[in-house]
Amino acid sequence: MTQLLEKAFKEASKLPEIEQNVLAKWLIAELESEGKWERMFAESEDVLEKLADEALTEHTQGKTKPLDIDKL
Repeated sequence: MTQLLEKAFKEASKLPEIEQNVLAKWLIAELESEGKWERMFAESEDVLEKLADEALTEHTQGKTKPLDIDKL
């Protein structure tokens, strides 16, 4: 465990029990969410590569234009 995480847990341990539980639930949800995103991106690697190839092909063929932020 890093020193920073250890310090955070030490500070969190000073909170009332209900606030510790809220913090713990939030942290667990964040970690699970991060894992979910990592799995989704790993599973979509082929799709993302295909989309990138299509975008590069369209750009090479002159089918793209610069983004004009004023027109958004």
